[in-house]
Formats: sequence, structure tokens, C-alpha cells
Amino acid sequence: MSTSLAPECNEPKERYDSCFLKWYSEKFLKGTATNDECEPLFKEYKKCLDKALKERGIDKMLADAMENNKDYEANAGPR
Repeated sequence: MSTSLAPECNEPKERYDSCFLKWYSEKFLKGTATNDECEPLFKEYKKCLDKALKERGIDKMLADAMENNKDYEANAGPR
């Protein structure tokens, strides 16, 4: 597993990654998954990452890039 973009979020990411890999291989692929058991861990990791991105000013760059992509997709027409 890879490390997080923000070193302070490595631990929550590792917990989520471990949970997801286990859920995916033991339940999802076998067709026995009824819900996403790892969602609380994902939310914990996302909260940490969102905070780190905001502190570094990266959140605004991401928002701008997503907005620019929406404009591009809207003007690209059918493929």
C-alpha cells in the first residue's frame, strides 16, 4: 500500500486500505457484501486529508481544476 499525500494521514489511510482490501477480497468478490463496512474508516481518512489539503492551499487548486474540467467537458460535445 502506498502512503498518503499527507504524512499525518498515513495511519487512517493504512486502516482504511487494510479494511477495504479485506472486504473486497473476502466479501465483494464472493458476492456476499451487503454494505460498505469500511465507510467509517474512509470518512476518517478523508477528513484528515481534506484538512491537510486545506492547510496547504491545495483544496482551492483542486476545486479550480475540477471546475475547469467541467467547462471542458461541457464544451467538448458528444464523443
